[in-house]
Amino acid sequence: MSLKAIDMKELKFNPMTLIGKEWMLVSAGNEKSFNTMTAQWGHLGAIWNGDMPTSVIYLRPQRYTRTFVDKNDYYTLSFFDEAYKKDLMYLGTHSGRDEDKLAKTSLTPVFSDESVYFKEAKMVFICRKVYKGVLHEEGFIDQDILKKNYPEHDFHYVYIGEIVKAYVNED
Repeated sequence: MSLKAIDMKELKFNPMTLIGKEWMLVSAGNEKSFNTMTAQWGHLGAIWNGDMPTSVIYLRPQRYTRTFVDKNDYYTLSFFDEAYKKDLMYLGTHSGRDEDKLAKTSLTPVFSDESVYFKEAKMVFICRKVYKGVLHEEGFIDQDILKKNYPEHDFHYVYIGEIVKAYVNED
């Protein structure tokens, strides 16, 4: 498999399906130390005068991957075909803090563009962090969302990343 750079304006996909149903890996770090996690919450779009393509990711405070996103200027989003769903399930239910979870998958890390992503991905976004914040209890207008998703009050950190490069698989 081989990834080629593509202009963001040429991409055509449904972000609701891509993130919410197919999932993605959020990764950060370098050859010395990195981690990845499966996510199905996120956003893709444009912000600040509409000319900055961006991703928005949400990471709980206890997630090991968050320490890598915090330490590095870049994170990546890797998207996969259905054939890799089992790998994404494993990576989303095990912590890299406790084991080399990547070794239990069929995925191959690629270290490039100041971060890490995966050779088998059908699409990859390289994102430069531009904003970090935290969701707050008082911001929830719909209290049912608060009760359902935050019984422990472990509110997500929110990261906005400028998508500086996009790759698609040529195969």
